Amino acid sequence: MADEAKAKGNAAFSAGRFEEAIQHFSDAISLAPTNHVLYSNRSAAYASLHRYSEALTDAQKTVELKPDWAKGYSRLGAAHVGLGNVEAAVSAYEKGLEYDPANEGLKSGLSDAKAAAARAKPSGASPFGQIFSGPDVWSKLAADPTTRGYLQQPDFMKMMREVQKNPNMINMYLQDQRMMNVLGVLLNVKMRAGGDDMEREMGAPEAEAESTKRSAEPEKKAPEPEPEPEPMEVTDEEKSAKEKKAEAQKEKEKGNAAYKKKDFETAIAHYTKAMELDDEDISYITNRAAVYLEMGKYDECIKDCDKAVERGRELRSDFKMIARALTRKGTALVKLAKTSKDFDIAIETFQKALTEHRNPDTLKKLNDAERAKKELEQQEYFDPKIADEEREKGNEFFKQMKYPEAVKHYTEALKRNPKDPKVYSNRAACYTKLGALPEGLKDAEKCIELDPTFTKGYTRKGAVQFFMKEYEKALQTYQEGLKHDPNNQELQDGVRRCVEQINKASRGDLTPEELQERQAKAMQDPEIQGILTDPIMRQVLVDFQENPSAAQKHLKNPQVMHKIQKLVNAGIVQMK
Repeated sequence: MADEAKAKGNAAFSAGRFEEAIQHFSDAISLAPTNHVLYSNRSAAYASLHRYSEALTDAQKTVELKPDWAKGYSRLGAAHVGLGNVEAAVSAYEKGLEYDPANEGLKSGLSDAKAAAARAKPSGASPFGQIFSGPDVWSKLAADPTTRGYLQQPDFMKMMREVQKNPNMINMYLQDQRMMNVLGVLLNVKMRAGGDDMEREMGAPEAEAESTKRSAEPEKKAPEPEPEPEPMEVTDEEKSAKEKKAEAQKEKEKGNAAYKKKDFETAIAHYTKAMELDDEDISYITNRAAVYLEMGKYDECIKDCDKAVERGRELRSDFKMIARALTRKGTALVKLAKTSKDFDIAIETFQKALTEHRNPDTLKKLNDAERAKKELEQQEYFDPKIADEEREKGNEFFKQMKYPEAVKHYTEALKRNPKDPKVYSNRAACYTKLGALPEGLKDAEKCIELDPTFTKGYTRKGAVQFFMKEYEKALQTYQEGLKHDPNNQELQDGVRRCVEQINKASRGDLTPEELQERQAKAMQDPEIQGILTDPIMRQVLVDFQENPSAAQKHLKNPQVMHKIQKLVNAGIVQMK
């Protein structure tokens, strides 16, 4: 029965009926509460509806039930991205790649999360961090009649402690009106609630000074000299072995000097001599392998690396030395690769090296090998004729409103010809119909990247941003498209729709629910956060409330007015 409910949920999800899918997956979970796949599927359905808190809960349950299942971390990362917790998303994707290093979905998610983190703020820290860490946080909340009662609510106190511990978690709670009120109190802001005409009042924060004292460390008493140990007696055999080791080191140094001079044959002779004198140091073998690699004798290099690994394990050599030999072998295998499949053993060798020692150079070589394999696969798979056939199949399914099937054929077309902007545009339209807006946005942006003059890319991107209720971004996209085609009716209609939505906030025509949703979304925008935590802008907003003459001066500053308009469009303030 659980399998039957799961199948119904999958079918509903593929058809874009996410609420129905959630119900079926919930039914299946009630019958099989320890099945990790069910929680994973329901998490995906919640994420498609932008209900990221529920998606996160299900993703965490998935990982709890099956910690070594890579897809669980993909769901976890996607939920964190939706909540704006990009650093947590990066951690989730990286954890998943530890279990499945070749997983393309995890790699793509990690790349997007890192890009989002870089766009948000280089340091990754929330601008609201200082507000929640101040010494008078609790006294302010207790003094304000709006928030005083919250201090008696256990769930509120838990929420506050989590935000104080990690300010980035504030994005999870912005839908909670209590958190919006808390922000208002801590920022000295009176938040405009739905249906009223109140405006923001911003006050300059009080300057706080802290002084730190350093205590001088007590002087340490100099240790008394230890007596010299008595010399040990050395046998002739030990003495001979010691002399051979010393001679081997001299041969190694001569080999190093010859290598630097590009005298490779001489270097090989010295390293070989060192190996004969001392077979308990694998560095002589790995050094000779490096010479072979430089000479292009890749098979000899691989043999030496295998020998070094085998001998190193017998001697229990330093794991870094083992990793070095494996990395060198992987490099030689990459040099020998002729087809995409040839890269498999090289990639596997680099991965083994990383299990011995996580070296940045080895990791880079692994990433380069994976990228080269992927590029070669694309070249081997490239076929524009088949790509056109797959695109046409996708178009037929799109007309029949069979969007999952259309996505499948468009994806195959892109594998056959990854440089066709029209296919990215078409797949973006499919994703939009399926409610997979982040994927649709990514495809639309790729379409524009491949052909900046293709106006359909701008209409796709603008539509996705509009559905995501990012009206200002959508407006910018439509206007950018009009630069290439000023008479395009779709782009003009897009501009008109965006202006209507933006003006609703300016006029105060939003419903309380719309206002709360827009404010919560705006609070996750790094630009809005920066405006609200800027001391100058806080004083500007105070002047608008209390000092009309000073406010008139601010109106003449285009930068200030641009920021004010941002807050108005976001529903944070209202201009009368």
